[in-house]
Amino acid sequence: MKLFKIRGGVHPDDRKQLAAGQAIETLPMPALLHIPLQQHIGAPASPAVRRGQRVAKGDLIAQGQGMISAPVHAPTSGRIVGVGSYPAHHASGLSVPTVTLQPDGEDRWSDQIKGVADPFALDSDDIAARVGAAGIVGLGGATFPAAVKLNLRKKYKLHTLVINGAECEPYLTCDDRLMREQTDAVIDGIRIMAHALGVARIVIGIENNKPEAQAAMASAASVHPNIQIARLPTRYPMGSEKHLVQTLTGRETPARGLTADIGVVVHNPATAFAVHEALRFGYPLVSRVVTVSGGAISRPRNLRVPLGTRVQDLLDYCGGFREEPARLLSGGPMMGQPLPSTRVPMVKGSNGVLALTAAETNLREPMPCIRCGSCVQACPCGLVPLDLAAHTRTGELEGAVSRGLMDCIGCGSCAYVCPAHIPLVQFFNYAKGEMAARGRAKQKQAETKRLIEQRTARIEAIQRAKREAMAARKREADAKKKAAAELSTDKPTPLPTPASAVEAEA
Repeated sequence: MKLFKIRGGVHPDDRKQLAAGQAIETLPMPALLHIPLQQHIGAPASPAVRRGQRVAKGDLIAQGQGMISAPVHAPTSGRIVGVGSYPAHHASGLSVPTVTLQPDGEDRWSDQIKGVADPFALDSDDIAARVGAAGIVGLGGATFPAAVKLNLRKKYKLHTLVINGAECEPYLTCDDRLMREQTDAVIDGIRIMAHALGVARIVIGIENNKPEAQAAMASAASVHPNIQIARLPTRYPMGSEKHLVQTLTGRETPARGLTADIGVVVHNPATAFAVHEALRFGYPLVSRVVTVSGGAISRPRNLRVPLGTRVQDLLDYCGGFREEPARLLSGGPMMGQPLPSTRVPMVKGSNGVLALTAAETNLREPMPCIRCGSCVQACPCGLVPLDLAAHTRTGELEGAVSRGLMDCIGCGSCAYVCPAHIPLVQFFNYAKGEMAARGRAKQKQAETKRLIEQRTARIEAIQRAKREAMAARKREADAKKKAAAELSTDKPTPLPTPASAVEAEA
């Protein structure tokens, strides 16, 4: 199919050969699972279990709250030994609400787990509801609840489902292996999602550095005329949702808009596989495939991992470190986040654990900007990173926003090509976080002002009601006094003379 050119991007060494040849293995069940209650964008889930309770695999342990949220399920059977806090799978390492489960070794599925013989006989709302109940989120890293995306058909006029099989981040190969090993299941999940969205056209984009995945998916899709395989150039960040859609359709997504604005919805192959398992077998999302790689890893692997497994358990299974890593990351090296420790648990959005050596990170002290313009050429969004960085450094964040800060996708291409080794993407992430914090503070101030005004109005209303009641009582008392006074000043009326007295006088 015809592909369209996009601007910018870089060509880093993909380093995928470390794990691409390793078939997916199932990680042995660890002794404890620490399952965070927020593994998705949106409101955190609310605990639905108590300490000491026994659960089966797939049982609901936390209920989603609100429109944008997702439930959490037990990754195996066992006993709940804690409902509290545990360090998050996040660079901050802050503690988050977590359910701790002690596996019983039986790995017994709940009796409530039931699939559907023919998902295509269901209507769109039923499919979306089942996907939502299974706790499925975008497994490419965004973790947006999948059911919400499936319901976009109600608001937008959709015509195409795009499957993002680019997996453009270096080192990561979990989607590659999933498309090669679970091809039919992935295709089935894709077709179920297309049915739910009501779209006739499906495009699966796969980069050219995954020829085996391209061949496997093309073979499985050959019996479905509405599915096209797009062989994408190997270029970072081809996996960016908006840039992938532009490459495939030639149309740009509006700034700060959704691809649905131009009739396209994007999902991930791992999400499609999860939808297949949820609809065909009734399995909720309780595990995922993760790439463990990097020069410091003894035996790089692709592992199917129960959610809540500690990073240390993955590292131990892969033989530990061959040398002390210079950097430990969750996700890829371009957009991944540093891990605060190996104690943190794996979550739905964790597609990789990388242990990189000093040679791989190429860390150097930043130097002054020489205004070479390399970052401008590399930016796929058409921004001027050196200008954004200058405003960020001086604290002029509003100026950075006016120059497109919020359109930055955080891909790191600018930092990758910068000869001065300036951590540009870190500046932009800081600036966006600071602007978000300011927005929250402003919203909090507005809400506080609203509450104060409501309280003042309520107190004034109470005082006004008291004054009116007192005035009414005073008027009533005055009226009574006036009536009494008038009664006391009236002259007495003479009594009539009796008839007997009149007769006597006569």
